[in-house]
Amino acid sequence: MPHEFSRTYRIGEQIKRELADLVRQLKDPRIGMVTITDVEVSKDLSHAKVFFSVLGESEDVRQTQIGLEHAGGFLRRELGRGLRLRITPHLHFHYDDTQLRGQEMDQLIRKALGKDGGGNDSGDR
Repeated sequence: MPHEFSRTYRIGEQIKRELADLVRQLKDPRIGMVTITDVEVSKDLSHAKVFFSVLGESEDVRQTQIGLEHAGGFLRRELGRGLRLRITPHLHFHYDDTQLRGQEMDQLIRKALGKDGGGNDSGDR
């Protein structure tokens, strides 16, 4: 089992690197400043979940996802040329909102600290 996990992890990392280069070459105006954040490959290597983040609002995210899905066949074909695998995985694109959630959490923490008097000097001296 650990051998299988490490193999799919290594393949996922290789796909992530190659996709990052390929996505930069796309000329689709719907695709903004995209970062491929992670790739999870199924055990049988037939599918890959590609997680991406993009700068912008929710409409930018939606347009970028549409653009990536539209380019999916091209990306898969180009990956197949670079990967030395019997099967090139089908690509499934998912927006990775981890960074956005982290920013929201940071704002909540800052707000809570401000309300709790974290910067108030009127304590017991």
